[in-house]
Amino acid sequence: MPTREELAGLLATAAAAPLRHLADAVLETSPPPVLLDGPTVGTAPLHVREPVERIRFGLIDVLVTRAEIELDGHRGWAMRMGDDRASTLAAAVCDAEVQRNGPLAADVLALCELVAAEHAADRARRWAELEPTIVHFEELDA
Repeated sequence: MPTREELAGLLATAAAAPLRHLADAVLETSPPPVLLDGPTVGTAPLHVREPVERIRFGLIDVLVTRAEIELDGHRGWAMRMGDDRASTLAAAVCDAEVQRNGPLAADVLALCELVAAEHAADRARRWAELEPTIVHFEELDA
């Protein structure tokens, strides 16, 4: 079971079509949601960590959309990069479904597992491309 933060991150990067399809299924099996905030398009600072000294700094502001809903007494929240309001609302619905442990919570978690596996495969692919370029230094005994 992912933490709430991990769940938000996975829903933020899930493909729009399966996310929306799943949210539609959730809405068919639940009471109507209450829109608490958004969807609102704005900017958020993107921070990165410098690799040598490990110092965080603001790199740029990115376009994001955020939304918050209440579904059957449970809050769902989402923020996704870009201005796709429908997908952001869908992510908030899916978050609320997990929070309420609704009938489709397992399906939401399965989608998140798929997204996590895609992230891992992408990291492995990128590492396979970079790994041959690593320079290994050896010390010479004098």
